[in-house]
Order: sequence, then C-alpha cells, then structure tokens
Amino acid sequence: MAHPSYPELALHVDGAWIPATERATIPVENPADKSVVGAVPVATEEDVDRAIAAAERAFPAWRDSSPHRRAAILIAAAGLLRERRDAIAAAMTLENGKPYIDSLDEVDYTADIIESLATEAPRRIGAVLPTASADGRTLVVEEPVGPVAAFTTWNYPLTVPGRKVAAALAAGCTVVIKPAEETPASAIALARALDDAGLPAGVLNMVFGDPAAISDRLIASPAIRKVSFTGSTPVGKLLAGRAAEQVKPIMLELGGHAPVLVFEDADLDALIEGALGSKLHNSGQSCGSPIRYYVHESIHDEFVRRLAARFEGVRVGDGLDEATEMGPLANERRFRAMQPLVDDAVARGAELAAGGTGDDSVGYYWRPTLLARVPDDADLMRVEPFGPIAVTSSFTDEEDAIRRANDVPFGLAAYVWTGSADRALRIPALLDVGMVSVNRFGVGARDTFFGGRKQSGYGSEGGPEAVEEYMVKKLIAQGAGRA
Repeated sequence: MAHPSYPELALHVDGAWIPATERATIPVENPADKSVVGAVPVATEEDVDRAIAAAERAFPAWRDSSPHRRAAILIAAAGLLRERRDAIAAAMTLENGKPYIDSLDEVDYTADIIESLATEAPRRIGAVLPTASADGRTLVVEEPVGPVAAFTTWNYPLTVPGRKVAAALAAGCTVVIKPAEETPASAIALARALDDAGLPAGVLNMVFGDPAAISDRLIASPAIRKVSFTGSTPVGKLLAGRAAEQVKPIMLELGGHAPVLVFEDADLDALIEGALGSKLHNSGQSCGSPIRYYVHESIHDEFVRRLAARFEGVRVGDGLDEATEMGPLANERRFRAMQPLVDDAVARGAELAAGGTGDDSVGYYWRPTLLARVPDDADLMRVEPFGPIAVTSSFTDEEDAIRRANDVPFGLAAYVWTGSADRALRIPALLDVGMVSVNRFGVGARDTFFGGRKQSGYGSEGGPEAVEEYMVKKLIAQGAGRA
C-alpha cells in the first residue's frame, strides 16, 4: 500500500482536544524503520487533575442516563471505527509494526467487542430476594462503581483500550485512560469515534506522558473509584500495591506463559498450521501466545522438524509491505530482550532449530525462533519472551506434562491438542489457567470471559463479566411503611 500519513496526536480532556503544539512531546517511532512518525503531547499535572475533575463532574449524569442511550452511543462509535478502518489500521501499523492486514482485523474485532459490551448495558438488573415477611422486600441492585482510571499497553493498541472503555461506559462509569505512549494514534481514534458518536464531555478523558507520575496521581485521587490495568506483571504488582493503600479495587490483566500439551494422537497438520499462525500473530507479542510446547516423545522430533521448516520460510518485513507475513517487534526493548533468552537456553543444552537471530540495523526485526528440548531450568521456561519464540520439551507421562505445564507463576491461557475425546474433556480441568483452547489456538472472543489466574491477574476483560467489573452491589431492605 502507499505510505500513509500519520494523524495529529492530542490529549482529550473534558471534551476538548489539546494538540502537541501546546505541550512537551514524546516522539513516536515506526519500528519498521526507526523513523519518527509523530509526537504525542505530555500531560501536565494540571491536565491530569482537570481530567479527574471532568470525570467526577460528568459521572452523576452518565450514571443516571438510560442504559439504552449508553448502548446507542457505543454502537455508533463502533460503526465509526469501521468507517475509518483503513486510516486507523495504517496508523496502527506505523506505530506498532504489525502487518496492515492484522491491523485491519484489529479494528474490526474491536468494533465487534464494543457492540457486544454495549448490549450488556441494559441487562444489569440485580435481583429481588424473598423475605420472611410478606409486607417487605429485599433488593440487590447493581450500580456503577464511579470514575475509573485505566492503563493500557501497546501490543493491541485499539482492542485493549476499546475493551476497557466500552465495558466501563456500558456500566455507567466515566473514565480517565492513559494508553501507551508508543501507540497513541490507535487509542486516540477510539476517543474520536466516541466523541463524534455523541459521548458527553468529561465521560472519557485521555492523557499521555510520564506513566509513573500519571498513575500515581490518578490512583491517589479520592475521585477515582476503581483502577484497571493491562500490562506486565511487575508493573501490575506495583499498581496493585498503590491501589491497596487507598483500599481501591483494581482489575489486572497481566503476563502469561502459555503451555501447549501435544499428545501422540494430535492432528499434526492442523497443529503446525496453527502454531505457525499463532507465533507470527503480533510477532508473538501477546499475553496468550503459545510458548512452551510439551510434545509427546513419539512425535516430538517430527513436530520440531516441520515447524522449524515453516519458521525458516517466514517473510519478515515492514507491515506496510503486502508480502510481509510477520512485522518487526514493536520497540527496541522487546528486540533487546530476545537474544539473552536464546543464549541462555542454548547454553543450558537446548537445540536451536530455527531463527535465533535478529537485525536492528533498519528496524526491530527478529526471526521466528524455535528451540527444542529446552531444559526446565532455562529462563525461557519461566520468563515470558513476549516475542516470536517458541520452545519444546518432550514427555511420555501425562501427569508429568500437566505438572510441568502448571509449574509457572502465570495462569492466563493454555492449549491442548489431542484426538481423544476423553482427553479433550478431562485435561482442561487440570490446567491452572483462566482460559483453555482445545485443538485450536487463540482464546476468548468478542463476547466471552477473558482473564487469568495467579500472577496473570484477576478480573475479566470480556463478556458480561467485563461490565460487572465496573459495578458494585447494594442491598436495599424495604418494609411496608405506614399508611
């Protein structure tokens, strides 16, 4: 495609757009060629305070608005995202690096999620409970928790903000969101769509800048009643501690280290195709990305041989090139993290079957990498690579494979490949994760629960549960009163 233009970047506070010309800025880099494509404005302390005040002021009217009106605005915004998909996807590829076709898919998927969450708005009805007395009643009602502080990452720069914002708005909450400074245009496109769809001023506010300073200020504010964060486990722990100091609820969607259990009766053809696509997707920069392949000894070597051959044939390049199958890593930090993990595994006895090298002379390009027979003490068996690296280990005993699959601090996603109906039903219950896919890759859908266990966080980013995250319950016990 022709090289697109990158949109103007701005803060969004109390219904007003504040351009980069009025603030200090942070450069936005294209990871495909390291060129600077834009400059995102840095919010001042006063900007953040105004955003908080706007969310607090707008909350009562938004809370009391008709759920059907809230749903209508969200659905209209989803429609605008679809109308603008080409431009949004081009900007996403410029700032994130993923292939343009994948960016298009992300716009469509996000619009689907927003519509799904919008339909949940009119369904929050609570319950009427029976009482011991015939002249009274007991109600449990659900109410919006209040203004929300949301923090999102760069790997899915439209979907992650879209999920959080749509769920909170559907519930009747107002939001101050700080998306990733590396990928601001995608999040701004969401805010512009909601603004153009008629969202009242102050209901959604968007700021960028110093992550630590902004998070400290938002979480400490008494006006903010809940925190929602998607990102790394270390940062999630830090924010959880700060929220705890305020006795403030927080929802966390953190890292993963997904195991794949491959039994001897698995469909290898389907598995190889799925493994290739899942590792190319977003250059492996996904918390649900399959990483640790525990493959039955009888088919292990064939699996490695076939997958390595496919990895070696992948075309890595600029996401705007139609021939590209996998784009660059999204930033220099991810590129620098790859080599030490590969070197450690090889030093401990792993076999390098494919890839294992990168080139950052032009952009942050890393080859799809497969390491075979990786020992359990290698860093890659416990540290999430968040890049295009997959590792294998063999097994013969089912119980041992399950134990090793569960033996990490994370519990987001897991995958099972088997031709046995018994295993397909039995194994998922034994995996200590929030989501399991059987004979397919990918977890979650537009209208399903999405969340993990252990150090992968808590709460749900999808489905009806996502809207419930932004609600609080209230008990109302009523008597008959006097005539």
